[in-house]
Amino acid sequence: MLARRFGRVGRLARFGAATLAALACMNAHAAAPGITGTHFDLSAEANRITQPDGGSVYSWGYGCRTAPAGFSPPTIAGATCPSMQIPGPTLIVKQGDVVTVTLTNNLPAAAGNTSILFPGFQVCAAVLNPDGTCPAALTGSPGLLTREATHGTTVTYSFVAATPGTHAYYSGTQGDLQIEMGLYGAIIVLPTSSPGNVAVPAGCRAVAATLPDGQPDFRNAGAAYNHSAACYDREYLFQFSEMDPRIHEHAEQQAGNTCTAPSGCMTVETEPYHPAYFMVNGRSMPDDMDPNYAVQYPHQPYNGNPHMHPGELVLLRIIGTGRWQHPFHEHGNHVRVLARDGNMLLSKTDSTKVAGPLLFTTTTTPGLAMDGIFYWTGKGLNWDVYGHKPSDVYTDTAPQFAAYLGKPVVCTPDANGYYTADPHAPNYYEWCADHGKALEAHPFGNVGSGGPVTLPDSHVLTNGFWYGGSPYLGPDATIRATAPTGTTPPSGTVVNPPATEAGFAFMWHSHNEREITTNNIFPGGMMMMMLVDPQAFLIDESN
Repeated sequence: MLARRFGRVGRLARFGAATLAALACMNAHAAAPGITGTHFDLSAEANRITQPDGGSVYSWGYGCRTAPAGFSPPTIAGATCPSMQIPGPTLIVKQGDVVTVTLTNNLPAAAGNTSILFPGFQVCAAVLNPDGTCPAALTGSPGLLTREATHGTTVTYSFVAATPGTHAYYSGTQGDLQIEMGLYGAIIVLPTSSPGNVAVPAGCRAVAATLPDGQPDFRNAGAAYNHSAACYDREYLFQFSEMDPRIHEHAEQQAGNTCTAPSGCMTVETEPYHPAYFMVNGRSMPDDMDPNYAVQYPHQPYNGNPHMHPGELVLLRIIGTGRWQHPFHEHGNHVRVLARDGNMLLSKTDSTKVAGPLLFTTTTTPGLAMDGIFYWTGKGLNWDVYGHKPSDVYTDTAPQFAAYLGKPVVCTPDANGYYTADPHAPNYYEWCADHGKALEAHPFGNVGSGGPVTLPDSHVLTNGFWYGGSPYLGPDATIRATAPTGTTPPSGTVVNPPATEAGFAFMWHSHNEREITTNNIFPGGMMMMMLVDPQAFLIDESN
C-alpha cells in the first residue's frame, strides 16, 4: 500500500487489480463541509443519484429550500446546497444554539407524510418561546414518532443544541422506506466555553488561517468537545449507508399515484432486503474520491477522501445509517473512540483521560454516531520513511523549505521521540529512532545498505499507470527507489513527477466484503484511501 498519486481514472470498468496495489489521490479534497446558521429551511423531495456502474437511482433526500446562512469551512469553493441531496445537508451549529428546522414535504403525494427525528435533543414541533419553552400550538400533523408534514405543507422543529459532537438526523415516518430512500443527514455541534464562543480547551489550538506548519487550517473548531483530550488537526465526516435498488424502482413506479392518505398510497415491499449499493457520504468508490461539490454529482455533494501529514490528529466523525452494521476498517492504525452520540467516554477515575476503546474497525449500527481520533507517524515501521542517509544534506528545491537547502538533515527527538522542533521542517514529526535507518539490504536506489529487507524489482510488483514504486515519503521518493532495470514507474510514463505528492496510501474500507463492491463489481462500494502526505505536499481542502 505504498503509493503516489491516484487520479480519477473513470468508472469501475477501467480499474484493474494491479492498480489497487498502489492507489493514491490526485485531488486532496476532503473535510467536514456543511451549512451553518441557526435557522434551516429544508425540503424533502425526489431526484436521482448516480453510481459508478452507470446506474441512475431514483431517491428521496433532504435539501435546502432557500439559501443557507453560510457554508463551512468558509474557504471551501463551489459549495452548494441543492434542493435534494444524499446525505442531507450537514447542519453545523454551536453548543447552546437554539436551532430551528423548517421542513417542507415536496415528496410525491403517494409517499404520504414525512418528518425528521433529531435523536439526543429535546425537540419541540414549533418555534420555541423566548423563554425556551415549547408553545401549546404545534406545527404539522400528529405522527407515530413526531409531528409530520403532509404533502405540500411544512412542519417546524426547534431544539437547543445542548450536546456537542456528531449526531444523526433522519425521517421518523415509515423509516423502513423513507430512510432507505435517502432521508438522513448529520448535525455537527461545535463545543462552546460560553454562549456563542467556540471552546478552545487547554492544549488545543483555535481555528486560524494556518496550521503550525504554515498550511491552511480547514477545521470547524479547535476541539470536538470542550476537553483537552479532544484536540484535532483535521476532521472528516463519514456517513455509511446502503441501498436496495429494487425498493427504489418500486417507489418510482408508484410515485405518480393519486393519493391523499397521510400514510401514502405506495405498496413497496422492503423485505427481503438485498442492497446492491454501499455508500460513503452518498457516493461509492471511486466517485467518493472526487472533490466535494463536484459538478458531476449534483445531488451527492460530499466526498470521502481523507488526507493527513504524519503526526496530525485526525478527527473522524462517523455515522451509521440504513439497516446494516458496517464494520469499517481504517488501515494504518486503530481509531481511539472519543465519544458516542455526543457523549464523551471518560475514565471514571481520571476525567482528564479518554476511556473509549481502540477499535480495529469502527463498526456502526443504524443511527449510531461516534467521534474518534486517528493518527499515523511511522513509528514502529523500523525504517526511515523519508529515506534519509547518514550525512545527508537537504537537496529538494521546494520554496517552502529553502532555509534547509544544502544543510544536514537532522532529527532531534522531543520528549516523545519525534522531531517537533520546527513545524516548518520538511521532516516535521519524523520518528527519530529510525532516522537514517535503511529499509533495503541491497538497495536499487541510493539509500544506504544494511536495512532489514531487500526490496524486489518493482517490475515484479506491478506495471501500471498509477504505480509510484517507492517506500519513502517525500518529493524525490521516485528517484530514491529505482528498479535495477530502470526508473519507476516501470511503464516509463512519468505521471508521478518527483516534485508532487509522494504519499503513503492506506486503503480504508468495509470489512464486509460485499460492501466493497458496486452492484457486485469490485472494487467499489464503501472504499476510499487515506493519503499520508509528506510536509512538502499542500493538503488543499478548499476545492
